[in-house]
Amino acid sequence: MSTAHTEAETPQGLTWADKRNLIVLAGGQALFISAASMLIAIGGLVGQALATDKSLATLPVSSYVIGMALGTVPASLMMRRIGRRAGFQLGTLVGFGGALVCSLAVYLSNFWLLAFGTLFVGMFGATAQLYRFAAADGVPEWFRGKAISLVLAGGVVAGFIGPQIAKVTRTLFTGTEFLGAYLAASGLFIISMLLLSFLRIPPPAPQTVAGSGRPLAEIIAQPRFLVAVLSSMIGYGTMTLLMTATPLAMVAHPYPFNDAATVIQWHVVGMFLPGFFTGSLIARYGVYRVIFTGVVLDLLCVAIALSGDSFYHYWAALVLLGVGWNFMFVGGSTLLTSTHTDTERAKTQATAEFCTFGTQAVASLSSGSLLFYLGWHRVLWTGLPMLVIVGISVVALSLHERRVRATA
Repeated sequence: MSTAHTEAETPQGLTWADKRNLIVLAGGQALFISAASMLIAIGGLVGQALATDKSLATLPVSSYVIGMALGTVPASLMMRRIGRRAGFQLGTLVGFGGALVCSLAVYLSNFWLLAFGTLFVGMFGATAQLYRFAAADGVPEWFRGKAISLVLAGGVVAGFIGPQIAKVTRTLFTGTEFLGAYLAASGLFIISMLLLSFLRIPPPAPQTVAGSGRPLAEIIAQPRFLVAVLSSMIGYGTMTLLMTATPLAMVAHPYPFNDAATVIQWHVVGMFLPGFFTGSLIARYGVYRVIFTGVVLDLLCVAIALSGDSFYHYWAALVLLGVGWNFMFVGGSTLLTSTHTDTERAKTQATAEFCTFGTQAVASLSSGSLLFYLGWHRVLWTGLPMLVIVGISVVALSLHERRVRATA
């Protein structure tokens, strides 16, 4: 369990380079999530308009998640070779190309080309998801949770920018709905590439690149690794399952697109606003309590969504879902940093990211079909068993480590 820290240990001990990197990475996170939240908000709706088989409506969103899952291992291993800045910029270039392909697909009304383009945007997402680990590189161990949390807090800005851009650009081109949104996303990627040029993280040490550390099987067998990955997997999987289905469920009731975009906007704020204090909560109360709180918030989300179909039911449920995701994801990411050495970092992070975003891909692929064939309420019930498993696992590991310390 993460230990609490004294009030004397403050960010004043960080160097200017550390602070600059945090600012750059938080800005990159804001631009990444702005584009991602916009594409998620409109992906299912554009897919529904273009797809012949309406059960495939969320495939463009799922393609994004699949691309992220496929890109996780190459992204981690690439950065081990060429460093964080070059890796992030290369990934952003891939995202820019993917957004242009999506724009062409909307212009041509080609559903499968749209799914192909979002696949490459997702591969960019695999590199962008490593911003949080880059923030933890080189900072004192006691500050890692706060560094991860503060970088994710950059997504608060995105909660307003992304859906708002989707609203404004929806009808920018007459007769080609949402083309402007995809072109706007490509513009965000260009800005991101320029911002990342200011990142200054030392290149990997030769021994880190050449070394291998413990066998991967030994790292995976650690209870801490298993709980860290399980928390991130289920936190992301549950969030994706419900978030992907929400715009379609709302439009079907029917609510106007702007209402659905507003709910997604506040969901994204719920995801990233806690970033300003989640790290401090971890330092004060321990990572296990924060993860468990995230599980409880997700359970409350499901309970509220099941209790009614008003705009405010959707809004409250999605805000709680966002905060629950933050606690589970930041908690899992922080716990993961205690399971590996510098030499083992790349393969450990690659494995954890693949498990997390592989689960997210399955959730995204399942969301549209579950909603189409079973309905909104059955989608809500789907994530409950896995959330309970995470809660039990966190409590069991916390109690086990407490007993070990008591007998040491």
